[in-house]
Amino acid sequence: MMQMKSVWKSRRSALVLGLYSGCVWGVLSLALPVQADGVDLLAQFVKQARSGRADFTQVVTSPSRAGQTPRSKTSSGSFEFQRPGKFRFDYRKPFVQTLLADGQTLWLHDVDLNQVTARKQQQVLGSTPVALLTAAADLQSLKADFQFSPEPARDGLAWVRATPLAADGQIRSVLVGLRATPMGVELAVLDVQDSLGQRSVLTFAGFQLNVALPASQFVFKAPAGVDIIRP
Repeated sequence: MMQMKSVWKSRRSALVLGLYSGCVWGVLSLALPVQADGVDLLAQFVKQARSGRADFTQVVTSPSRAGQTPRSKTSSGSFEFQRPGKFRFDYRKPFVQTLLADGQTLWLHDVDLNQVTARKQQQVLGSTPVALLTAAADLQSLKADFQFSPEPARDGLAWVRATPLAADGQIRSVLVGLRATPMGVELAVLDVQDSLGQRSVLTFAGFQLNVALPASQFVFKAPAGVDIIRP
């Protein structure tokens, strides 16, 4: 039984890249000039977005190997966040999972495995895209951990690259694509490259900014009989 659980767990590992790196952004509440670059739009988001929800699709691509085509896995679900430091990903396809941060602990509930993994949030998130999303009050406070640079506009989007200053981290770079709309600026793409060459691209739809979210959305209650692992 333990061997079977291990196999299932490995199948999911790529799809839950969001555990440490996958993060979500949002729609800004104020309309901004089209000519504003990605850094400007990101600064506005970090300052103004206090909470939000959206649907997401995540495509994780493993690094190519000699003689082999890179393999991709797709997952989808919904996302909610609330500053400071709270978020949840509810994966619906292809496996049902919940990834929830309550401000102290990061919980991963795998329904098929009947298993919950709990880690201290501060230790496992650190300088990741999730930290940008849920913790910082402004872009300036993030510059202790990231270098930000605008990228050329393409595909109708403004882009900004966030590069961790720590060379030994799990994340190599985060590329964020934002789109100006009549109602403001919304996140279109979050493209994460990790230190092992794996790429995770998240796209978002139906984003709602600064919505009222019940406190219960960020409280994890383990189902009866579930195995709880605390590494």
